[in-house]
Amino acid sequence: MTSGDDQTWELRLYIAGKTTKSVTALNNLKRYCEEHLKGKYVIEIIDLLQQPQLAEGDQILAIPTLVRKVPEPIRKIIGDLSNEEKVLVGLNIRPVNR
Repeated sequence: MTSGDDQTWELRLYIAGKTTKSVTALNNLKRYCEEHLKGKYVIEIIDLLQQPQLAEGDQILAIPTLVRKVPEPIRKIIGDLSNEEKVLVGLNIRPVNR
């Protein structure tokens, strides 16, 4: 990656209430971010039961949906984010070498 290495990743997770899938998605997302983006990410959680009008802006068709706002290009991942490899590839995050 170029100069994007030091920028803050802006992630937006769309959920609908505290469903099992929503809670799982959030927990998985937090874990991946702590492992691979520690100190360089912001997660915004949008509950569409409380703010349904916000779904239109990011064209949300299913939930939970994760939207990577920054760095561009915008990317979306639908589901509970349980497949770490798929999430990292989808967000274009290079795994941290252990």
